[in-house]
Amino acid sequence: MSISDRVKGLLALSGKRQIDLAADFGMSKQSMNNKFARNSWSASDLVKVSDFCGCKLVFLMPDGQQIIIRDEKTPDA
Repeated sequence: MSISDRVKGLLALSGKRQIDLAADFGMSKQSMNNKFARNSWSASDLVKVSDFCGCKLVFLMPDGQQIIIRDEKTPDA
């Protein structure tokens, strides 16, 4: 499963649309479609997607410890 497939799933689970994600990213619908088609997601893109969907991007260690990746502009919670 590609990252684009996972982003689509996350959007579906959170009730969000790709066109709204494009607007949040400040890009056209076609540019967002290209990002999905090319599977071209940077780490900062994934942080923005998680923020847009109201969730967290987390590294889960084998022992259960979590490292949460946040947008630098978002205050710690």
